[in-house]
Amino acid sequence: MIEIEARLDELRALGLHRRTRLVSGPQGPHVLLDGKPVLLLCSNNYLGLADHPRVREASADAAMRWGVGAGASRLVSGTMTIHRRLEERLATFKRREAALLFGSGYLANAGVIAALARPGDVVFSDELNHASIIDGCRLSRAEVFVYDHCDVEHLAWGITHAEGRGALIVTDGVFSMDGDVAPLQEIVELAQRHRLRVLVDEAHGTGALGPDGRGAAAAAGVEDQVDVIVGTLGKALGSYGAFVACDLRMSRYLVNAARTFIFSTALPPPAVAGALAALDLLEERPRRVQRLEANAQALRDELTREGFDLRGSRTQIVPLVVGDAELAMTICESALAQGVFAQAIRPPTVPPGTSRLRIAVMATHRPEELRTAARTLAQAARAAGFEPRSTWVQSPAGDAGAAEEDAVPPRAIPAADGPPPPRSAPRPFDHEAPAPVARAA
Repeated sequence: MIEIEARLDELRALGLHRRTRLVSGPQGPHVLLDGKPVLLLCSNNYLGLADHPRVREASADAAMRWGVGAGASRLVSGTMTIHRRLEERLATFKRREAALLFGSGYLANAGVIAALARPGDVVFSDELNHASIIDGCRLSRAEVFVYDHCDVEHLAWGITHAEGRGALIVTDGVFSMDGDVAPLQEIVELAQRHRLRVLVDEAHGTGALGPDGRGAAAAAGVEDQVDVIVGTLGKALGSYGAFVACDLRMSRYLVNAARTFIFSTALPPPAVAGALAALDLLEERPRRVQRLEANAQALRDELTREGFDLRGSRTQIVPLVVGDAELAMTICESALAQGVFAQAIRPPTVPPGTSRLRIAVMATHRPEELRTAARTLAQAARAAGFEPRSTWVQSPAGDAGAAEEDAVPPRAIPAADGPPPPRSAPRPFDHEAPAPVARAA
């Protein structure tokens, strides 16, 4: 049994204890945080649609027409006309035959992966994939090969040594903590060569990348070659929930096999209507995507001038990696005191030794305020003893060494004759020991 207070004390000692902060008013570029006005640089409201008047109005009208809640799961009586309407629009937007709504991105990834892999199969997962992908892999009870981040050579080695047991390659399109983009063309080519399915999580790509904001797969020219695209309604589309875009046969299968779809109450009508209105705005005014790209470029340019290593980010997500968890918190609080809120991100959200400030840009920010914020963050870093122009090196023990001792690596493909993996052996998903998953008696 976990000793709750002892565990909380341990987290405090490691600099990993967390608390919630209170935002007053809607999610915009400027908010009141714990009663203080700040520039918000950590919201995923990328296109600024969460508080757009048309999105608000559509959501309010839906509450009056359909009520606040769906009242049941989709397979009972929870599927309403507005759910079907949004699914049809999302399928058209993603240029697929079908789309299926889920309660959240976490539920979508967990349910779909567990439905597409089973014991004895092998799932290939990027080492920096989102926690929902990680837990979907665990729930599937398949073996998991964790390949080095965006390393197609390592992925190919794993596929070869799976000896025909591979079922699925899973990757984020845009990685949520680093802002880099998966090599989707190469991944799809590998999958086709070895007859594997591909799932791409477009949570941070939809509305931000590609033609008309259709995502990283569309930007790479492979959206019609990816078997399953997972997207969210709660980031660029400003609402809540998620969807899977796929072919009609896959959609029918998931309705019958994805437990997180079967056993969850359907999305509330106001959230669905809000997403529909946001999708309308995205399609009517694609310049919002261009504005987001321009704002992100302005911020990255200024941070680079200040000497920060942005770790290959080329999207609206910009990491400032400092390594130590307490140092990240110190820089965060110092910037916050100057009116800039860029949240510190620590393990288990990121690997030990890679704590950072994660900056998220919105289309509704002004370029000049982003440049000023970059200078403020540099000042905060230097005041905390971190020189942006210094080379960041991850310490061997990481910034959560004590917690790492409890890590349990995922099962990996057994060693076989042939060359070793290109760089490193598969590493643990995160520093927390995963709970075992066992069959019910």
